[in-house]
Amino acid sequence: MFKNLLLLAITTLLFVGCSSEKEIEISSQSFTEKELEICQDEACPEVTINYVKINGDSEVSKTINHKIKNFIITSLLMGEETKPTAQDIRSAVKGFVEVYFSDKNQFPNMAGEYFAEITINEIYVSENIISFEMSQYLYTGGAHGYGRTTFLNVNPKTGDTYTFSELFQNKEEFISVAEKKFREQQNISENQGINDTKFWFKDDAFHLPESVGFTQDSLIFIYNQYEIASYADGPIELKIARKEATPYLTIQ
Repeated sequence: MFKNLLLLAITTLLFVGCSSEKEIEISSQSFTEKELEICQDEACPEVTINYVKINGDSEVSKTINHKIKNFIITSLLMGEETKPTAQDIRSAVKGFVEVYFSDKNQFPNMAGEYFAEITINEIYVSENIISFEMSQYLYTGGAHGYGRTTFLNVNPKTGDTYTFSELFQNKEEFISVAEKKFREQQNISENQGINDTKFWFKDDAFHLPESVGFTQDSLIFIYNQYEIASYADGPIELKIARKEATPYLTIQ
């Protein structure tokens, strides 16, 4: 999931709104530490950002691009900052690099180099929804780095983000369906507690992750490391076929 992507100089034309045939152009973008002047003469930490951009100057494009940019900037937040101050991706990468140099000067013998990889792709597009998978992985010292994957679902007509409640109806019934799938996937019988194996769901009660991704055939839920299991267990993915989820979806 976190492998470097070969950047394609391709613009994807995606059509939404069958009646109006309005076009949304999504193009591939990239940014690395090598584009910073400070890294021309200094050995900088590796930063690889592959993302997508909605082309055009419409308010919808600006709204969606702002959400994508904000994810990237927030992912690179380090040090004592609790809120990002960078206004663009270049500034965020520069800030990440500067924190590395500061830490390196303070701890010249620290083991390992800092590293950041961020990837954002559109994984499903229809006239009612665009679903983005957003992944980040950072190493800033210690035994291992930390990665996280979330999903962003937006209305292509307005750019607004869909909440879980806006995407699903009969939520409790759907969660029961999801739990059954999860138990089948993880070989947990109906008679066992959800935490009887390796998991640590709060109050021994199944719940879904905060975000869901849409593909042509499936709904994807990802529990990131430490959410319901140990780091060593890695991200845990739950897939539910679209045909099984359709009765519970408000948007197709």
